[in-house]
Amino acid sequence: MKAFTQLMTPQEARAAFARAYASRPVGMEHVPVLEAFGRVLAEEIRAGTDLPAFDRSTVDGYAVRAADTARASKGAPVPLAVVGEVLMGQVSAVAVASGQAARIPTGGALPAGVDAVVMQEVTVRKDGTVFVERRVAPGENIVRRGDDLRAGEVVLRPGRRLRPPDIGLIAGLGHPEVGVFLRPRVAVIVTGDELVAPGQPASPGQVYDMNTYTLTGLIEASGALAVPFGIVGDSLQRVVEHARAAHRTADAVILVGGSSVGERDVVTDAIAALGDPGIIVHGIAIRPGKPTILAVANGKPVFGLPGNVVSAMIVYDQFVRPVIEALAGRSEERGAGQVVRARLARRVQAREREDHVRVALVERGGTWWATPVPGGSAIMTSMVLADGILVVPIGETLEEGSDVEVRLLGP
Repeated sequence: MKAFTQLMTPQEARAAFARAYASRPVGMEHVPVLEAFGRVLAEEIRAGTDLPAFDRSTVDGYAVRAADTARASKGAPVPLAVVGEVLMGQVSAVAVASGQAARIPTGGALPAGVDAVVMQEVTVRKDGTVFVERRVAPGENIVRRGDDLRAGEVVLRPGRRLRPPDIGLIAGLGHPEVGVFLRPRVAVIVTGDELVAPGQPASPGQVYDMNTYTLTGLIEASGALAVPFGIVGDSLQRVVEHARAAHRTADAVILVGGSSVGERDVVTDAIAALGDPGIIVHGIAIRPGKPTILAVANGKPVFGLPGNVVSAMIVYDQFVRPVIEALAGRSEERGAGQVVRARLARRVQAREREDHVRVALVERGGTWWATPVPGGSAIMTSMVLADGILVVPIGETLEEGSDVEVRLLGP
């Protein structure tokens, strides 16, 4: 099974693979909230109480009745009698009447009788009297109970990759733990007699392995755990042995290199040996990344990625990432800010294959300009220097100055 005879379009490849395999989360667990950053939420989070749970001040100053400050100015400050002080973490027993004020810190609970807070910076305190130099409106410098959330309101839904503000909100609702999906284990096997691990001496004709490291980062950014299986030479028996071991212990398997049509390209046969239904797609009309393999073996997804590192990264993003994210329980689409509109700085053309052009972004006069970065599928610096990817559909030409959509690189 050495050659692919007919290329599928990227759309055809995705559809064929989707008919053969549907990702599902591998399970869930509860973890301390401090350990939940970057994990995918597996349960619905509702507010158990109003947030905040009481009316509170947003500044340091004096809690007052707004009407008492209506005529206040710097030239004619309004005197108010200070009748008490609010302490943090306590409900004040002070009640403020007309002509009175209570000292209050940021976050302090409002005492009875007030409807605004005057900032300390526009007051002058003399003994038991505070002179207010600026009027305040009702509700100024305060946040009311439930302004953030009402009890019972759904805050976060399953499938969300938890960010720092999410973690803070969950903690603010009093949860010490949170349910998250288990991170799927994704095995990575790189093949090739020419590969050497970084730190080892490289003979003439050998190159250092980059795919293990780039793919590990991409896998973990997808919410999974990368399990590197090391470098395997171009021996069918050895590749099959490693692939079977990876298939037994991981939730998904990625083999890199050896998926083309050369005599020593053994990955195709190794994937076919893993189980039914086997190879679904071999060969996709995408540049870079033509010799890609999409397979399913006994219920687990298996991918054969090109050995050139840029090709492997592009193919991962297009075909592997969605599968891994679904295994990790992630259901959200890519977030805001991951795609930008730009003007194309140079004409590009795609002929028989969908072209994924690496571009650098430069802002000129308030407009982003996308400049294609030179370099083929083996030129890693084309990814390092790029800010994003521009997809050019099969058979289309994009002229200089065209309005284009750039997908930013990054997790």
